This record gives sequence, C-alpha cells and structure tokens, in this order.
Amino acid sequence: MYLKALEIQGFKSFPDKTVLTFGEDITAIVGPNGSGKSNISDAIRWVMGEQSTRALRGGKMEDVIFGGTAKRKQTGYAEVSLVLDNTTHLFDREESEVMVTRRYYRSGESEYYINRRSVRLKDVNELFMDTGLGREGYSIIGQGRIDEILSVKSADRREVFEEAAGISRFRHRKEEAERKLERTDENLVRINDKISELELQVEPLREQSEKAKKFLVLRDELRGLEISVWLDTLERIRANNIKLEADYQEAVRRREEVKVAQEKAYAAAEEFSEAMRARDLEADRLRFEMQGRQAQANELESAIAVLKSSIQHNLESAQRIRADLEQQEGREGSLDQQIGQRKTRLAEIETQLEAGRSALAAKGREAEEAARSAGTLAKELEALRSQADLGTAGAAEAKALLSALAAAAQEVMDRDGAVRKESNELEDRLTEAQKEARAAQRRYDDAVEERDAVKNVIQGYQLRMDSRKKKWDQTKDAQVKLQMEENALTSRIRLLTEMEKEHEGYTKAVKLVMGEAQRGDLHSIHGPVADLLKVPDRFTVAIETALGGAMQNIVVDREEDGKAVIQYLKRRDGGRATILPLSSIRPGFLREGDALEKEPGFVGVADRLISFDPKYQNVFSNLLGRVAVMENLDAAIAAARKYGYKFRIVTLDGQVLNPGGSMTGGSASRSAGILSRANELERLNSQLGDIRTRVAEGTKALAEAERESTAAAYELETAQAQLRQWEDAILKAEGELSHRRSVAADLERQQEGHREELEQLKSRSAQIEADTQAARARIQTLEGETAALRSEAEGKARGQSEVQERSARIAQEVAALTAAQAALEAEREATRSGLSELEHLKASMAGDRDQSRALMADYEEKNAGLTQEIAQKEEALSALKGENERQNEAIARLNQEKLDLEGQRVRATKESQSLNEELLRTEGEVSRLDQRRVSASMEEKQLLDKLWETYELSHEAARQQRVEIESVQKASRRIAELKRSISGLGNVNVGAIEEFQRVNERYTYLTDQRDDVDKAKKELEEIIAGITNEMKTIFQREFATINEAFGQTFLELFGGGKATLELEDPDDILNCGIEIKVQPPGKALKIITLLSGGEKAFVAIALYFAILKVRPTPFVVMDEIEAALDDSNVVRFAHYMRNMSAKTQFIVITHRRGTMEEADVLYGVTMQEQGVSRMLTINLNDVEKELNIR
Repeated sequence: MYLKALEIQGFKSFPDKTVLTFGEDITAIVGPNGSGKSNISDAIRWVMGEQSTRALRGGKMEDVIFGGTAKRKQTGYAEVSLVLDNTTHLFDREESEVMVTRRYYRSGESEYYINRRSVRLKDVNELFMDTGLGREGYSIIGQGRIDEILSVKSADRREVFEEAAGISRFRHRKEEAERKLERTDENLVRINDKISELELQVEPLREQSEKAKKFLVLRDELRGLEISVWLDTLERIRANNIKLEADYQEAVRRREEVKVAQEKAYAAAEEFSEAMRARDLEADRLRFEMQGRQAQANELESAIAVLKSSIQHNLESAQRIRADLEQQEGREGSLDQQIGQRKTRLAEIETQLEAGRSALAAKGREAEEAARSAGTLAKELEALRSQADLGTAGAAEAKALLSALAAAAQEVMDRDGAVRKESNELEDRLTEAQKEARAAQRRYDDAVEERDAVKNVIQGYQLRMDSRKKKWDQTKDAQVKLQMEENALTSRIRLLTEMEKEHEGYTKAVKLVMGEAQRGDLHSIHGPVADLLKVPDRFTVAIETALGGAMQNIVVDREEDGKAVIQYLKRRDGGRATILPLSSIRPGFLREGDALEKEPGFVGVADRLISFDPKYQNVFSNLLGRVAVMENLDAAIAAARKYGYKFRIVTLDGQVLNPGGSMTGGSASRSAGILSRANELERLNSQLGDIRTRVAEGTKALAEAERESTAAAYELETAQAQLRQWEDAILKAEGELSHRRSVAADLERQQEGHREELEQLKSRSAQIEADTQAARARIQTLEGETAALRSEAEGKARGQSEVQERSARIAQEVAALTAAQAALEAEREATRSGLSELEHLKASMAGDRDQSRALMADYEEKNAGLTQEIAQKEEALSALKGENERQNEAIARLNQEKLDLEGQRVRATKESQSLNEELLRTEGEVSRLDQRRVSASMEEKQLLDKLWETYELSHEAARQQRVEIESVQKASRRIAELKRSISGLGNVNVGAIEEFQRVNERYTYLTDQRDDVDKAKKELEEIIAGITNEMKTIFQREFATINEAFGQTFLELFGGGKATLELEDPDDILNCGIEIKVQPPGKALKIITLLSGGEKAFVAIALYFAILKVRPTPFVVMDEIEAALDDSNVVRFAHYMRNMSAKTQFIVITHRRGTMEEADVLYGVTMQEQGVSRMLTINLNDVEKELNIR
C-alpha cells in the first residue's frame, strides 16, 4: 500500500484545487523558502486528524483556511483529501482504495469522511492507529520532529517508540479503561451517598404510609356514605321539582290568559279614544273652515266701508274744485300788470350793460400793456431762478448721490466682511463634509468587504448544506432499505412461526397429538424429535437424512404417556405415530468412532454434530449415535468398505450407505426441510435483532443527519440574513456617500460663488470710489454757478415790483367794472325768469279751469261704479253668514257623538285596570314558583357540584358508587364518626404510600446497582491489569528489535561505530525514559546530548530508519530533516532512503541537491502570485530514459 494522491483546496497558500499524485518510490518537493512546501506536509498531517495548531504552525485552526491576498478573496473553508492504496488490506476495510477527507469551515466546524461517508474524528484516528500513520505516528517527520527525538528529556521520546512498538492502541484502551474506572469510582461514591440518604427516609415513610393506608380505608367508607346520602337528598329534590314545575306551568298559563284579556280591553279603550280623536279632528276642520269664511266676511265688510269712504271723498273733492274755479277768475287782472313792469326793467338793464362793456374794454387794453412789461421781466427772472434752482437741485442731487455712494461703500464693506466670514465657515464645513465623505467611503468599502466575506462564508455553508443534505439522503435511503429488509424478515418469520405453530410438514398424527397436548388434554408430551434439537446449517441435510421419518417421532416421559397417545390416535382415527418414552429408550454407540477420526473426509458421529437438552441424550444417541457423517460419497464408500458396511454412513449432501451395503441417494426425502425451517427461523430472528439494532442506529443517524442538515440550513439562513444586512448596509452606505458627496459639491459651489462675489465687491468698491470723487467735483461747480444766478435774479426782481403795482391798480378797476356788469346781468336774468313765470301762470290758470271741470265729471262717474260694487259685496257677505250657521249645527252634532264615545272608553279602561290587578297577582304567583324552582335547581346543582368538587364524580358515576343505607339518619351519624376518626389521625400524607414505594424501590435498585458497579469495577481492574501485562510483553519484545535494528542502521550509515537504546528503569518499562548512546567511528561512547548538531541529526535519522525497518509505514513524509547534514552525509542519507523505498514510499521536502538527485519525481512549488502556491512536476525517471543517462 502507498499514498496515491493528495487533493488540496483552500488550505493555507493553496486556494485553488491542487492534486499531487505519488506513483513513484521517492517524491521530492522543492522550492524557495516561503513558497509553501511545508504546507503540503501540514496538509497531510491535518487530514490525518491533527488538532494542534502549534503542530500546524498556526495560532488558531482558522489559520489553515486561505486568508486571501490583495488580488484574491479569502475562501470559506479548507478541504484536504488523502487517497491510499489498500490492496494489502492494512486498513480493516473491504475497499482496495481508501480516501480520507477533512473539511473545516470558518464557523469552526470540522467534517471527516472516509470514502465519502461522513465519520467522526475518532474513526479517523482508529483507522490509522498502530500503522505508524496518524497524528501520533512517525510517518510525518516535520522540521521540529527530529528535535523531539533528540529531546533532552528522554521521557519525551517514548511516544515515537510506543507507536513503533504498536502499543499505542493498547495505551488508548488502557487510558479509556482507567477513565471508565475513575467514573465507576465516582458513580460508586455517588450511589453510596444516595443510599445513605435514602436510608434516612425509608423508615419515616413506612410509618407515614401505614397511617395513610388507614386514612384511605376510612376515607373510602366516608366517601360511599356521603355519596349515598347526597344522592338520596338529590332524588327528593328532583321529585319536589316535578310538582313545582307543574304548578309553575299552570301559573304561567293563567298569566298568559289574563294578559291576553287585558290587551283586548286596552285595545278597545284605544279604539274608542281613536274614534274620539277622529270626531275632534272633524270638528276642528269645520271650525277652521268657519274661521276662513268669517275672515272673508270681515274683508267684505271692510271693502264696503272703504268704498263708501271713497264715494264721500270724491264728493268732497268735486266741491273743492268748484270753489277753486271761482277764485281763479279774480286773479287774472293782477297778473297782466306785473308782466308789463318786468318788461320795462329789462330794457333799462340792457342799456347799462352796453355801457359797462365799453369801459371794461378800455381797462383791458391798459392791463394788457402792463402785463406785457411785467411778463418780460417775469420771464427773465423766472429763467434766472430756474437756472439757479437747477443748479441747487443739481448740487443737492450730487450731495444725495455722494451720501448714497458712502452708504453703498459701507454696504460693500459690510457685505465683503460677511462674505469672507461665510467663506471661512464654508471652508470649515467643506473640510468637515469631505471628512464625512471619506468616512462614508470607508464604511461603504468595509460593508462591501464584509459582504464579500459573508458571501464566501455562505459558499462554505452551501457546500456544507449540500454535504449534509446528501448525507441525509444517503441515511434516509439506507434507513428505507433497512426498514424494507426488516419488513421482509418480519413477514418471513411470521410465516415460518405460523408454520411451526401449525406443525406444517408433520404427519396428521403428530399434528393431532401436539394440538391436544397444547390444549392440556395429553400430558408429559415433549414434542416431535425435530423440535428438540438444533443443527448447524452445514449439517442440516445430513442430519435430516439420517433421521428420516424419526424426525416426527414423539418424545414422552413414560410408557404410560405413550400409551395415552396411541389410544388418543385410535379414538380419533388419526393415523400412526412412533413414541419415544424417555424412561425406556436406550442409547446407541458407534464403536468405530475413534478409528473413524483418522479417516479422510470424516466429519463426525451424527449425535455429536447437534445440540440438545442433556435430558434427551438417550433419544438422540439412539437415533443418531450409530450414524457416521462423511464429507462426500467417495469418502463414505471408502469408509464403508474398510469397516465392512457395519454401520450407517450419511454424506453432507444427503446420500446414505446403509448397513449391509445398500445405498440410498438422489434428492432429499419428503421430511427434509423441517430442520432447515427451524434453523432458518433462528437465523432470521438473529438477523431481525441485528436489523432492528441497525434500524435504531439508522434512526438515530437519520435524526442526527436531519439535525445537522437543519443546523446547516439555519447557519446558511443566518449567513444569508447577514448578507442581506450587509447589502442593506451597502445601500445605506451608498446613499450616505452620495449625500455626503452632494453636500460637499454644494459647499464647493457656494465657496466658488463667494469667491466670485468677493471679486465683484472689489470691483464695485473701486467704482464707488471713482463716482464719489466725480460727485464732489460736480457739487463745487454747481454751487458756484448757482450763487452768480441768484445775484442777477435779485436785480431783475426790483424792476418787476414797480410794474406789478401798476398792474394791480388796473386790475382793481377792472374788477369793480366786472362786478357791476355781473350784477346787471344777474338782475336781467332774474327779471326774465319772473316774466316767464308770470306768463306761464297766466296760461296755466286758463288750463286748470278745463281740467277741474273734467275731474268733477270723473268723480261723479266713479261714485256710480262704487255704489254698484258695494251692492255686490253685501250680497256675498250675506251668503257667507248663512254657511257659517250650518257649520255650527254640524259641530254641535260631533260634540254629542264624542260624549257618547267617552262613556264607552271609560268603561273599557276600568275593565283593563281590573284585569291588570289580576295580572299582577298572577305574575307574583309565577315569580314565587319560579324562585322556588330556581332554589331547588340551585340546591340540586350544589349537591352535584359538591359531588364533583369533593370526589370529582358526575351524577351517573356517583350512582355506580352508591351503597345501600338503612336510613339517612344512621348514615349521617356514621359519617360524623368517620370524620372524627379521620380528624384523630392528624396530618396525613397520602403521597407517603407512593413515596414509600418509590423510595423503597429506589433503595432496592441502588443497592443492586452498587453491587453491579462493584462487579464492574473489579472487571475494569482486571482488564487494565491484562492490558498492562500485554503492553509490557509487546513493548519489551519490540524495543529489543528496534535496538538491534538501530545498531545495524547506525553502523551502515556512519560506516562504523555502534549505537544502543537503554531503558532508564527496566522495572518500569511502560513509563521510564529511553536513553540513546552512540559511539561514532573513532570516537568515545557518548550520550546523544554531547554530540554536535550534524551528528545529532544523523543519529536521529539512523534511529528513524531503524524504526521504519522494524515497523515500516506505507509512506513517510520528511520535511527538511537532512538540512543539518553535510553533502557527503546527505548522499548517504539519500542512498539509504533508496534502499528502504522497497517497503516504504518517501515524500521528501528538501533543499539539498543529493536528495533531489535520488528522487524519482520532483514537485516544484512556486509563488508567482504573492500568497498563492503553484505546483510544477518533473518525472526524473522519464527524463533519464529520454536522455539515456542510465
């Protein structure tokens, strides 16, 4: 067997799947320091179960998983598989190839597989134990393992020697037994403590239990009596309830009758009231109509009065018009005189107005001349003043502009300061925003990194989930197959058992006798011969053939029992049977048996090949004691000839040589199969037990696989939830980063705007300064010009005053003339108006006389019409009064009908009141009966509740527990006595009965368990002693062999000298240290600690090769163990390794040329990408063949 291949993925510096095949005797792994060569050795050590992170050159187990580089992400798990050839079956497995796999996740879980089946670490350790392989073996010699062999403490070297001696398995078994013994001692102490504690409880509980039993007897009697008394009371209550129910129902019926009569009386009274209300409504309607007609009559009376008043008014108006006409005839003469006077005055006024107009024209020309002179001066003065005002206004405007410029300059300065302040604040805010943006970027990067890490972990979890699911499916399939197999076995066993029970294959006589015996009518029947023996499968056909029909012989105790069987068969006409009484049957003996032992093909005498109860010895000796069993027919014929055909011979395949020389053969007899059936049934029962054990184990494994699958699914779901959280965090970080960048960009834009505004403010400040200088110069110029204009204007103003005085006098004269002229014109207009009015009045008086005469004729005509209308209205008024009188008569009739209805309503109301009183009495009776009924029901319920609360019994259940009582009074007295007796017992612990039983059973169980533990302790001590003795024997033998091999190997490697191994304490060979003493050629004998570094290393290599000679391992991994040797010793080391490669495969990690030259295959390890190892392969044997070097 040898190491065929190594598969690495995600382990240390090998992130990608890397496969190394080892098909040659010596494989060398080379490469620069730090390239990852030793990681291959660590991978082999790790997959074989190494748990020490120090041995794997790490700080924690997670360090074995590829941790990622600047260009590669970390992986979620590490996996290493080791493929081993098992054609020689060094491992206790049927497969010719064994594949061991270990997988480790970042979550901290490890998985182990052997040939892709999930196993435990313990299974992996047991697989490699005592093979030299494994984490405690010597097949892997790392860079520090040589130093361990050469350790200053000789006791530290024992582990290598024990593994080489093959006692590691025994030490583990001994340690496990010692741990069991320690636990057994602890259990024994704990059991003794519990027994001591229980001994204090047993006696008090026994007394309490007796007291509780007495209490239960009294309580049971009390229970029966109380239940019976309560049931008797309950029956009386129920009988009374029947009568109460009948009375109650009668009262309810009477109440309903009275209620119906009362409702009818109320309905009649209501009908009368309704009829009265109808009469009232009709009378009201008639009254309303009368009121309407009365209102019309009143209106007609008013209209008649108005018409009469109008006639009187028209008469008075006509009389007044007649008087006015007489007065107008006297006023016409006076009006003509006044009209003449007014016309004369108008002529005078016209003359005066003409003279005034001439005077006004003359004064107008004078005023116009003065106004021209004044106008010229005024224009010149106005021009000067206007120019002066313009100058003053210009100066004021320039001063206002100067003030505005000053304010603008101040505003620019204030704004400049504010903008600079804001700019500084913006600078701080921008710095802070950029800092927050960088922080947001870091958070985003961290979230992305965490997200990627979780994705990697999820990848590992997914792989594990798939693995767990596959494991669960495999376990489920295996479980289903086992259950199907179990069902098939159960069905077959059931069939065979039924056949056994029915005695299928036996004669009718045997069936009848066994059936009768099972019913107990026949006694002392042991059964047919076939039921009383057990035959190994190999001999079944031979024994069935040898017995023949005797298999159905019935075994009984005595001849009398046989006689009873024969008589029974005769009575039943059941056929015939052979009876074998144990009291009379005689054994048979084959005298030639001892001689036959030496014959070829002899199997044995038939009765010695079967098993049976010793009391049937004579039966089977009689039937089979003279039958020899041979392997085949040839051997049987030879033996029969030799011994003269004196006894019966049967072959294993059922051929028979009878005494006297006759032969029987061919197919099996008809009786064949009965023994086979019994054997098959036994075998099937055994298989069924095994199958059920496997089903139970499979159920546990299925549950475990399901739990692991659920756990893996939960872990995967948890990791996916973490992934979602980190993706949410990334989205949040992206949003925050975008926001921070946006804020920073806005602040930068504002900062740029402030810089532009400062530049604008600077330009504006310069412009304001220039405008200020120009405004000051303009003010000076305008103020000088204005002063000159004002001086000139003052001279012009003095000449203007004189012209103005003359113009004023003329204006006064013109005003006086104008006023007189206006007065004349006003008088003329007033005179004209008066004249016009007088003339109009004169004409009007002539027209009024005609109008008055027309009015008088109109008044007379209207009075005639009004008189006619009055006559019509008086006729309508008379008709309305007649209708009202008829309505008064109808109202009187309705009032009489209402009085009659009122009498009937009163009578109906009195009847309903009487019925209401009767209803109240009936309802009172119903209420009293209902209360009595409810009270009785409550009393019944209380008794039922009492039964339930006291004894948890329903009525039906209580009736079943009722006892006969003479009378309720006697039963009540007995109940009182029982209660006093129970009270006299004091506090009773009913649970003490069960507690005593439980504690007593526990006490008995613990004492039995103590005896069992004592027995187990003694057995463990015997086992430990046996293991210790066997370890001593094996270690002593193997140590001597290794010592001899060490001396020989040292001599061969060093070319002389000698070396020995010595036990520091030969009396304690399992615990003492081991000393190494060597004498290199030409030097004195020394202990190993006194040698040089190179000599120490070479001695350790010699010891290592010696161990490999004695206990060769399938393969060896050596990591730079020859590093301390010089070139010549490296060549010796390599040649010696070549000599040993016939039994052991070597994988050597080296830097030395001599070792490389001896190798068959070179694996080069490179690290072109930082942190990632790559493999290159060179088969030196193929190269040598191509180049014809050898």
